[in-house]
Amino acid sequence: MANPIFRNSETFNRRPAPPQGQFQQGQSPWGQQAGFQGQPPQGYQPPQAYQQQAPAGGVMTLDDVIAKTAATLLLVFVAAAATFMLLPPQFLFPALIGSAIVGFVTVLFVARRHTIPVGGVMFYAAIEGVFVGAISKFFETMFEGIVVSAVLATFVAAGATLAAYKFFNIRVTPKFRKMVYIGTAAMAGVFLLNLVLALFGIDTGIRDVGGGAGLLSIAISVLAVGLAVFNLIVDFDFVERGIASRAPATESWRAAFGITVTMVWLYVEILRILSYFRN
Repeated sequence: MANPIFRNSETFNRRPAPPQGQFQQGQSPWGQQAGFQGQPPQGYQPPQAYQQQAPAGGVMTLDDVIAKTAATLLLVFVAAAATFMLLPPQFLFPALIGSAIVGFVTVLFVARRHTIPVGGVMFYAAIEGVFVGAISKFFETMFEGIVVSAVLATFVAAGATLAAYKFFNIRVTPKFRKMVYIGTAAMAGVFLLNLVLALFGIDTGIRDVGGGAGLLSIAISVLAVGLAVFNLIVDFDFVERGIASRAPATESWRAAFGITVTMVWLYVEILRILSYFRN
């Protein structure tokens, strides 16, 4: 439950009700008061909690999630490419800091909405594209060719994670979610503390750039990449839960939003860790 976009949604956190007329052997989904096992008596109406009605606008499907995730990532890519090629060097740091702050606020605002606003998701993708383009230009200026390597590594890592999740039948348990949440929150706290200290001119050595980075910086970045991958696994599990719960079709935008946030984080961490091995 690390990703706030999924964590604040009841749809992605509830246990899916068994399909009408189907339940586990030896159990009665009609309630203990029914006093029977197996098929219900003729004319018996199940409790309202188990009567699954399709939402008026349809239900979320895997194809919907893939299509909308592709759309948001495409917008991130277009905005990033435009920023990378057109942004004047003197506006690099203002764009980097400003887009980071606006993107963070947008995530908090959109994630709390009961119905995910499509415009909010697209706005986040555009703003995050500016951030990705600015930080990519910053690293590319120092290490030529690093951006292409980071982009390829990000999609390879995401693809490998999805393949492992499906083919090795990885099951996300409540304990696993809790560990990922605690680790992510702790990492965010460390990054925030490092940022505050850096504003006062104190270098902790936690977040360096380039081959001069120490072992602490490398260890933190490796841990951050690992946490991003674990968050991606939790995101995949949330999507499966939403599909099994017959979430409304509009919730596919929430799924796309959550996966995009994690993908951007993974890219930034891979970009940084690659810089440690470049002169």
